Amino acid sequence: MDIINAIGRRKAAVARVYLREGKGTVTINDKDLKEYFPLETLQYIVEQPFNTLELIGKYDVKANLNGGGIKGQAEALRLAISRAFVKLDATNKPKLKAEGFMTRDPREVERKKPGRPKARKRFQFSKR
Repeated sequence: MDIINAIGRRKAAVARVYLREGKGTVTINDKDLKEYFPLETLQYIVEQPFNTLELIGKYDVKANLNGGGIKGQAEALRLAISRAFVKLDATNKPKLKAEGFMTRDPREVERKKPGRPKARKRFQFSKR
């Protein structure tokens, strides 16, 4: 089997994934999954496609992650892994789509406007 690659994005994070048959190791930027994402909730997010398709321990994942924060990176990685599994076998798509793993979350940070402290916040109004 050859290597399958896919890309996933979330907020400012970009994940490039290379999937191949193996023992189930997940390597992110040359680090182990548990080392890169020390929080168990983030590890769970990354492993969700494997759990949904019951493919734990059958595929190795090598990922390049950059940009964004750790939560955005974990969700970008989940999307990339899901897309790679669909490239591997198209019958996986309905299960992953039902769980919401195939949808790219379009929400981005709104830009700060001039004359305001943040994007929508305004300075306190004084009548007198």
